[in-house]
Amino acid sequence: MKSKRPDERSANADALRRTLEIARAEAGFRASRSSGPGGQHAQKNETRIEAFLELDSCSLDEAAKARLRERFGRTVRAVSQDERSQLRNRELALARLLEKIRLALEPRAERTATRPSRSAILKRLTGKRRRSLTKHLRRAPGDED
Repeated sequence: MKSKRPDERSANADALRRTLEIARAEAGFRASRSSGPGGQHAQKNETRIEAFLELDSCSLDEAAKARLRERFGRTVRAVSQDERSQLRNRELALARLLEKIRLALEPRAERTATRPSRSAILKRLTGKRRRSLTKHLRRAPGDED
């Protein structure tokens, strides 16, 4: 649930920004050959990039690590093999990794329990009665319970 006070929201935004900066600085990269078509370029060059963040060895705060570990396990990964350039794939993979982390750490809105209105309950029960009567009228004559 979003907090009502602006100072809490800005504090949460600052904490998230710091977390993303740490993740950007500590992210690791691994290159490999990309799959799919591409001829000699794809077969000879390692343009597929996997960006990863090892949660055990990063310097994030424990609460953030716990939330990320719950969602992703010990390592958060993102892959890009969309472009021919390794540099461009590195940028895309890092952006995807940071987006995954941002979405996982964003505070979720708490559900507010509600009850159906009296008219909604009445409407539902009327519909059930009408459906029951329709089915009852479809039965063969003399087919009593």
